[in-house]
Amino acid sequence: MSDDAAPRPEPFAPKTDPAALEDLRARLRATRWPDAPEDAGWALGTDLDALRELVAYWADGFDWPAREAALAELPRFRARLGGTRSGGTGLGGTGLGGSGLGVHFVHARAVAPEGRPALPLILTHGWPDSFWRYSKVVPLLTDPGAHGADPADAFDVIVPDVPGFGYSDRPATPLDSMAVAGLWAELMSVLGYERFGAAGGDIGSHVSRFLALDHPDRVVAVHRTDGGLPRFSGDPADLTPEERAWFEEVAAWSGAEGAYAAIQSTKPQTAAFGLTDSPAGLAAWIVEKLRSWSDCGGDIERSFTKDEILTNITLYWLTGTIASSMRMYRANAAIPLAQHARRVEVPSGFSLFAGDVVRPPRAWLERTTNAVRVTEPPRGGHFAAFEEPELYAEELREFFRPYRQAAQAAQGS
Repeated sequence: MSDDAAPRPEPFAPKTDPAALEDLRARLRATRWPDAPEDAGWALGTDLDALRELVAYWADGFDWPAREAALAELPRFRARLGGTRSGGTGLGGTGLGGSGLGVHFVHARAVAPEGRPALPLILTHGWPDSFWRYSKVVPLLTDPGAHGADPADAFDVIVPDVPGFGYSDRPATPLDSMAVAGLWAELMSVLGYERFGAAGGDIGSHVSRFLALDHPDRVVAVHRTDGGLPRFSGDPADLTPEERAWFEEVAAWSGAEGAYAAIQSTKPQTAAFGLTDSPAGLAAWIVEKLRSWSDCGGDIERSFTKDEILTNITLYWLTGTIASSMRMYRANAAIPLAQHARRVEVPSGFSLFAGDVVRPPRAWLERTTNAVRVTEPPRGGHFAAFEEPELYAEELREFFRPYRQAAQAAQGS
């Protein structure tokens, strides 16, 4: 690829137009509230009283410019990926078009001991969030020595926004996790990383899995906080009792909690009209998941402050990405079953946090991956990197330690 054709990362520091914030506040103050059965609480979905309190604070107490400035302390960039340039990924048939997509990402360099290249690590978020998921953990990974850990465990950290989320472009047609994995491989080449580690949860777990499947010569190891929802086309008699019990647990969870996924995998655009027009509706859709998927024991503010919750939701509001983020569910639902049946041979690690949903048994992880390390941290839920950043950072340091040499040799060559 020539210098003229190569995508050039450009520094990125957005600053919100005050008029957009005034429009947001006006919409919040004009919310038309639904009724709710007496004492419904969270049983039917988002609690009315809790949301009223959150929306009132969003309208008249939340300081978005301060939160925006705090996020700007992370080194952030955008680069155009996936076009039809010579040497590009050739993803023009997946909704990227000939010019590709602008992808926003954090690229934080390690503070590493002299003469010891850091391990590059790409972290992929899920839904309903963005690079926000990893905003607390970046400094713990880039400068472990400043946080009471071994300086030799430093990482170069890359945290992209999946296309259709956050500050990345919205694809003309939805991308699935396989296509995003291809973009991430290109991004790591653009940044000069031949070999690297990959980690993620939720959709980020799927993307990291496909990175390991499709680029095993480049991914030294992959870490995930879940095993995804099970897709199995074999003989059920071949499953262990633990696996069969887990399948039943997943089915029960999907029946009780999976309405959002059914909508987003089939008719996401219908819900998108209301969620894009109403900030209170958007908050209701997201905050219920933050509460039910985190390790908060029913009290969401045990895992997230109001400012943290509203930072995540405001990112969705200002970027207008709730519709495009939901459409990725439909794209992923169309991935052929044969792709789900592929076994990951790259060394794989799993941290199954105590408060996460539908945690898989080790037998399933060993069936589907080369699982070399499985741990069960005592605290943290689906958003572990945000809920328990110190625990999550330690899990990554421990898992990737044996695989640093391969990546560092490639960096030094």
